[in-house]
Amino acid sequence: MPIIRVALPLPIPQLFDYIAEDAVDSDIGRCVRVPFGRGEKSGLIVSLPAEADIDRSRLKVVSHVQREVPPLPADWLELVGFVARYYHAPLGEVVALALPPGLRRADGVSGDDVDPVLELSAAGRVALTEARRESRALTLLRATDALGGPARRSAVRALEAGSAVGDLIRRGWLVPRDDGGGRHLAAGRPELTVEQAAVIDTVVAAGTGFQAWLLHGVTGSGKTEIYLRLAERALAAGEQVLMLVPEIALTPQLENRVAQRFPAANVVSLHSGLAEGARSRGFVQALSGHADIVLGTRLSVFAPLPRLGIILVDEEHDASYKQQEGVRYSARDVAVWRARQRAVPVLLGSATPSLESWQHAGNGRYGLLRLTHRAVATTLPKVRAVDIRRMKLDEGLSPALHAAISERLKRGEQSLVFINRRGYAPVLSCPACGWVSRCPHCSANLVVHLADRRLRCHHCGCDGGIPHACPSCGNQDIQPFGRGTQRIEARLNELFPEARVLRVDRDAARTRAQWEALLDKIAAGEADILVGTQMMAKGHDFPKLTLVGVVGADSSLHAADFRAPERLFQQLMQVGGRAGRGSLPGEVLIQTEYPGHLLYQHLGRHDFDAFAKMALDERRVACFPPFTHQAMLRADAPALADAVEFLQHARRLAQSCAPENLRLFDPVPMRMSRLARRERAQLLVEADSRADLQGFLGQWMTMLYAQRTPRELRWQLDVDPLDV
Repeated sequence: MPIIRVALPLPIPQLFDYIAEDAVDSDIGRCVRVPFGRGEKSGLIVSLPAEADIDRSRLKVVSHVQREVPPLPADWLELVGFVARYYHAPLGEVVALALPPGLRRADGVSGDDVDPVLELSAAGRVALTEARRESRALTLLRATDALGGPARRSAVRALEAGSAVGDLIRRGWLVPRDDGGGRHLAAGRPELTVEQAAVIDTVVAAGTGFQAWLLHGVTGSGKTEIYLRLAERALAAGEQVLMLVPEIALTPQLENRVAQRFPAANVVSLHSGLAEGARSRGFVQALSGHADIVLGTRLSVFAPLPRLGIILVDEEHDASYKQQEGVRYSARDVAVWRARQRAVPVLLGSATPSLESWQHAGNGRYGLLRLTHRAVATTLPKVRAVDIRRMKLDEGLSPALHAAISERLKRGEQSLVFINRRGYAPVLSCPACGWVSRCPHCSANLVVHLADRRLRCHHCGCDGGIPHACPSCGNQDIQPFGRGTQRIEARLNELFPEARVLRVDRDAARTRAQWEALLDKIAAGEADILVGTQMMAKGHDFPKLTLVGVVGADSSLHAADFRAPERLFQQLMQVGGRAGRGSLPGEVLIQTEYPGHLLYQHLGRHDFDAFAKMALDERRVACFPPFTHQAMLRADAPALADAVEFLQHARRLAQSCAPENLRLFDPVPMRMSRLARRERAQLLVEADSRADLQGFLGQWMTMLYAQRTPRELRWQLDVDPLDV
C-alpha cells in the first residue's frame, strides 16, 4: 500500500509516515487527518516515499484525505520549505501557520464565488432611457452604469443607494455575468503626476521577470495610486495580484479603495481578524485562481496564487511584517524571495524605508524609484522642534502647541496630538513609601486606565481595579505619574470645552467596526482635536487635518535598542505626514529637550537621505545590521537561572561547530526579563556573512533538538531579529 509522508504541527523537525490505500501522486499538497498518540492531528502530505523511515508494520492508516479542494501546488510547498529552512522552524509548524484553520483541519471548504459579477441587462438600459419617477433603484442603476462596466455585487452595494441592489436584480435590470470579464477595467482613475507616470514607465520598461523595486515616496505622494496602476496592468494580462499591508487597521480602507477602482475584480482579504470560514474561503479562492487581488497582512504572503503577476508591499519598513511569536518570519523578506521564485516583480513602498532595504537599493540589489512631491498638496508640512527645556508644560502640552491648536479651532481645521502611549498614565505611585503599580507577572508597570478605573498590563493582559489607598502603607494620596492618551484627552477637554476631542487608540477601537466608525467620524469633520497613538501614523488621509503635535518623542533617543532612532524617525515622519495632505498647508510641532539633535534637524528638512546616511555610517562603524547578520536564541522558564543555564549549554555546543568569523555573545536576561510569570534570557549570534550564519545555524539546531530539556523550559530561534 502507498506510504504518505506528512508534516504535522509539532515543535520538532520531523515528518511522519502513514499508509493511505488510495493515495496517488496528485495527493501531494493535500491536507489530511491522521491518528497521533491517543487522538488525531491534521497535517499536510509533502511526498509519497517508496519506503518508510520506520518498519512498515508500525505505520498507522490515514483517517481522511481532503480532496474537496485542489492540492497545494509544488511552488507553495517550496515556499513553506524555504521558510522552514531559513528560519530553522519545523516544517509542520510553518504549514500550520500558513494554512487557514478550516483547511488545516482538513474540513470541507468551499471556494465558491459568493460575490457575483453583475452587469446592466437590456431591460436595465431601457429603464435608463425611459421617463420614470425618481427612486432609489433608478439612482443606483445610474451610478452602476457610471462605473463603465461590470461590477461585483459588493461594489454596487457600496454605492450611494446601494441597499437597492436586490431590487435591481429582482427587476432584471442587473444580471449576473458568467465569464466575469472586464475585471481589470478601472473606475475613477485620477490623472497621474509626472513623477508617478515616470515610476510606472520605469517598472513597465523593465519587462517581465523578477525585479525588486524600492519605491521611496514622501507622505501623500500617491504611492497607492502606483500600486493600483500596476495592479491594473497585471489584471489586464490575466494575472493575480498580491498586496500586503502591515496592520489589520489599514486593510478595510485599502480594501474599499481597491474594490471601488476594480468593481468587477474578486478582491479577497486575508488576515487574522477574519472569521475562520471567510479566511478559509478566501484562501481556497486564491488557490483555485478565482481571486484576482489578494489583500492582507503578513500571513497573506502564503496565499497560493497560480497566476501571480506582481507583489506589492505597502509601508515595507513596518515592524508588523515580522512575526514575533511561533515561526518568526519576515513577510516582507519572504515576499521578495517569492517574487524571485515566481519570476515576477515586487514593489516595496515607503516614505521612510527600512535601512536594510535602503542599503539594498544603494548597492543595486533593488531598483530605486522616487516620488519627491505630494500628489495633491503643493508642499510638505513645515516641521518645527519646540524647545521645552525651560517651559512649564500643562499635562505635557507646551504653550506653543496650545496656541497652534487654538488657531486651528478658529479656522475650523483639525489637529492631532500624537503620544505613543495609551491609557491615562504609565504608572500609579505612592509618594509616601515609593510603592508603584508593578505587574505581578511581568517586569513592567501596570498602566492606569482612568476611563474605566482599571490598572492593566499592556504585555500580559493582567487587569485589576485602581486601589483607593496605597497597598503598602495605606496612604490615600496615591498619584498617577506620566501621561498617556486618556490623560491628554481629559486635559484637552478642559482647555478647549467648545472643541470635539476624539481619542484614537486600541482602547477606543477594539474591533473593525469601531475603527471604521472612528475613521468615518474624522473624515466627516465630526472631531476637532484628535489624540492618537501610532494607529494614526499610517496610511490615513484627512484633508482638514493641518496640525500634528508630538508629545514625548525624546524617550526613544535613549533606548538601548540600536534600531530605536530609525523607528523614531520613521514614526515622526509618518505621523507628521498626516498634516496638510489636502489644499490646506500643514505644520508639525515636535516637543523636545534636544532641538539640536541631528535626527530632528534631518526631520525638519524632510531629508530621509541624510538621516539614512548618518544611521548607516553609525551602524557600519558599530558592525550592526545590515552590515552583519544576526540570530537570537531565546529561552524562558519559571526561574531565570534555568533559562540562562540552557543558553550557556547552547553556547558551549555552538563553540564546537562555529566558524572563525562567527561571534557568540554571552547569555543575558532580556530587557523585559519577566513576562507572564516566565523569566526570559537571550543569546546573540552574529556573522559577517549570511551564508556562514545559515550554515552554522543548521548544525547548531540539529544539536539543540537532540538535547533533553526540562519540561518547563521553552526555547526559540529568531533569525534576523528586530529586537536585540
